[in-house]
Amino acid sequence: MTRLLSVAACVLLVPGLLVAAEGPPAEGDTVSDFELPVLDGETVKLSDLTQEGPAVVVVLRGFPGYQCPLCRVQAAGFGKSAKKFADAGAKVLMIYPGDVDDLAAKAKQFLGGQKVPDGFTFALDPGYTFINAWNLRWDAERETAYPSTFIIDQDLTVEWAKVSEGHGGRSKPNEVLKALADGE
Repeated sequence: MTRLLSVAACVLLVPGLLVAAEGPPAEGDTVSDFELPVLDGETVKLSDLTQEGPAVVVVLRGFPGYQCPLCRVQAAGFGKSAKKFADAGAKVLMIYPGDVDDLAAKAKQFLGGQKVPDGFTFALDPGYTFINAWNLRWDAERETAYPSTFIIDQDLTVEWAKVSEGHGGRSKPNEVLKALADGE
């Protein structure tokens, strides 16, 4: 059975609409299109990323009171594999959730002046709207979101999903690239 998941509130396409689901999106689920702000003041829309192929959505922990060192390692690993993701025909969307206040400044601090690779987009989730809609909120002291990775196809169907309910166990670029190759 396919579940339809929607993103609400500050996500610009479906304001006020949220379809509750049991847990985060899983393989076979269909997600609603969404739009999130990026650091340059523009926005990114999931369906724009999936026009020519799959999108890899990587959910980071954002700023739980410090810059997560495991998120930095994960983001750097994906960045080093940018050409492999491009060769696989995939766009990568990294989502940095957090409180609305100073989220862009915290995200810039996280990036540390590093350029976002071609084919990658670094988006913000102010107020955890996206995180809450996808049931990824890690609602504990000094936590924000469960580190997660999803492969979303052109029909906005989840082709692959990995949600870590702790700090470790995050997706690695090679396992995501393998899943992309297996999905062809």
